Amino acid sequence: MRLAQVLTLFLFIRFTLVHGANNNAKHYIVYMGEHSHPNSESVIRANHEMLASFTGRHAQSYLEGAKEAALHHYSKSFRGFSAMLTPEQAKKIAESDWVVSVFESRTNKVHTTRTWDFLGVGSSRQYKHLQMDSSSNVIVGVIDSGIWPESESFTDEGLGPVPEKFKGECVPGEQFALSNCNRKIIGARFYFKGFEAEHGPLESLNKTFFRSARDSDGHGTHTASTIAGSVVANASLFGMARGIARGGAPSARLAIYKACWFNLCSDADILNAMDDAISDGVDILSLSLGPDPPQPIYFEDAVSIGAFHAFRKGVLVSASAGNSFFPGTAANVAPWILTIAASSVDRIFNSNIYLGNSRILKGFSLNPLEMETSYGLIAGSAAAAKGITPYNASFCKNNTLDATLIKGKIVVCTIETVTDNRREKSIFIRQGGGVGMILIDPSAKDVGFQFVLPGTLIGQEEAILLQEYMATETNPVARIYPTITVLNTKPAPAVTAFSSMGPNVITPDIIKPDITGPGLNILAAWSPVATEATAERSVNYNIISGTSMSCPHISAVAAIIKATQPSWSPAAIKSAIMTTATVLDNTRCLIGREPNGTETTPFDYGSGHINPTAALEPGLIYDFDSSDIINFLCSTGANPEQLKNLTGQLTYCPNPPIPSYNLNYPSIGVSNMNGSLSVPRTVTYYGRGQTVYAAYIEHPVGVKVTVTPSKLCFTKTGEKMSFRVDFTPYRNSNGSFAFGALTWSNGIHNVRSPIGLNVLSV
Repeated sequence: MRLAQVLTLFLFIRFTLVHGANNNAKHYIVYMGEHSHPNSESVIRANHEMLASFTGRHAQSYLEGAKEAALHHYSKSFRGFSAMLTPEQAKKIAESDWVVSVFESRTNKVHTTRTWDFLGVGSSRQYKHLQMDSSSNVIVGVIDSGIWPESESFTDEGLGPVPEKFKGECVPGEQFALSNCNRKIIGARFYFKGFEAEHGPLESLNKTFFRSARDSDGHGTHTASTIAGSVVANASLFGMARGIARGGAPSARLAIYKACWFNLCSDADILNAMDDAISDGVDILSLSLGPDPPQPIYFEDAVSIGAFHAFRKGVLVSASAGNSFFPGTAANVAPWILTIAASSVDRIFNSNIYLGNSRILKGFSLNPLEMETSYGLIAGSAAAAKGITPYNASFCKNNTLDATLIKGKIVVCTIETVTDNRREKSIFIRQGGGVGMILIDPSAKDVGFQFVLPGTLIGQEEAILLQEYMATETNPVARIYPTITVLNTKPAPAVTAFSSMGPNVITPDIIKPDITGPGLNILAAWSPVATEATAERSVNYNIISGTSMSCPHISAVAAIIKATQPSWSPAAIKSAIMTTATVLDNTRCLIGREPNGTETTPFDYGSGHINPTAALEPGLIYDFDSSDIINFLCSTGANPEQLKNLTGQLTYCPNPPIPSYNLNYPSIGVSNMNGSLSVPRTVTYYGRGQTVYAAYIEHPVGVKVTVTPSKLCFTKTGEKMSFRVDFTPYRNSNGSFAFGALTWSNGIHNVRSPIGLNVLSV
């Protein structure tokens, strides 16, 4: 059967070549799951033989053409390749039963100090001891834009030899030598073939870059130092956020995989990096990147595929949920991925406005620039260039403002959409001779932006006061002050306005995101050549925001847990982080959502805000393994042939399939509830001596919840006990989810699981 399919495939591709179908070739990933080849060379040879029909009539020319056509080979942790194919060729390959999936390589985007103190780490003796344990052998792989190895954050002082288990490499390249690796940065690789296949040569973008693991974007340096940066005193951005910069796991080792260029990351490059990282022996993989909505199905998504094989090899993958603001936009939602939302800390950056009438308006930005005197104010809408409507001019975009009207003035601008490039507005104002910018931006006013001239963001209340002043004064003036750092603010944390939200559009029974962590205005190490994000100023430490910043916080906590519990599975580490999270802010109220403190649900924050100290001793664990994931995939429609390719073993689905809500996940979700329903779960006890856990319920509106048994009596660590959660609805939820929670408590540990139910009928 397979031989016949291969012959048919060869004939088909030869036909399309003869008829010139290659003119519309695109970059595709061919994914074939697990493999039984003895080594990478064998896999690559098999891939070339499969591709050989691309190039001509003779066997040797076929083989040479195949070597040219294949861009990436996935040969270590799973099998596959990427190549330039026509849609017809890709479709034909996808029909073969030895292929799991064929999909076009997409472009992913990066999801772009004080935080560890806010999380309670600084006051926890146990956590601080584990942080500074110089014998730590935990290796965190970071797939991002590379690293700036000279940063103080990556000194290896006090660290022991590179762990013997690490099988990776320090690959030299442009301005990156073997000596740039040390006992902190123990590996460095870079990938660009996928990016260049999809976007053209790196040189064609006319931007600064290094064809090596050296970071020219800053993003990768920032995330790596947040995870495992060494302790650096007196770090700041021009005095803002001044303090001790450190990663959450300062003794962990870093393996760097540069798959992102100019903040864009090719699926094919990401998958190659994940293949290498798993084989290299990393313990944790951190990915602050993802696709734009909508999320592709699991096995047509590079991160989901790589994370599946990482999970099977015992590697936890932590990934950002995205910065897409709206419901149903969360990325990286596979249940074998730890999906991270973003929230604030108890710190804000005020760049206030002093009006001519002595009123002070509260503004927000990262503004190191001093404005020596007051300047006249003008609205962008009142400075429209010829042929531009006042409405369009109000957004202060390129060629919309009259330079003669804005010269020497502070321009007041508005936001057209949440995706506006705010930094650019200040550049256009400077080009026209303007001296400052006030941006009315209620949705993102708490996000610290940097501008090329004095600038600040204000919310709606301040905007009304400003507009009233400008309307009543003949010559309104203002002065924008440099930023001051304000600590111990309340309420905090709050979910950021930009953080992507659930529900999970692929499998709504799995509540996503899983957890939230600090992602607003985070100070960490930076590449000094990455000046686009820093308003043309070269810095060694920078403040940026995004789920890209929250992800490495969670990755660091996962690394510390792995150091204390090296035998724990990825699911166990995930459970410890999720079930110990808090849903309350520092005013003891439910966490809200910025900018206005609106009500939140688990679709905003998952299980809650990370509590690193509690996660070290969770009490109970919800564990699941590869066989549970296979049953989960059966519930989503996977067939035996696909599963065989995925796992390398003949696999059959239960009949009937086990519902996806029965996966032993640390949260409980049912997206289509028709009448009463029971959901099983199993917990494993990790503690000292005998103990009794009792169940406490926060009932979802319209649903009665009972737990059987309601008490769990454990006698020794490692003991497992199962229970059943019975849901009896008495009111439908009108097309939306009703939320509650189940908490197991022994008086010391509280093990909390959010519940989300969409009741269709009673």
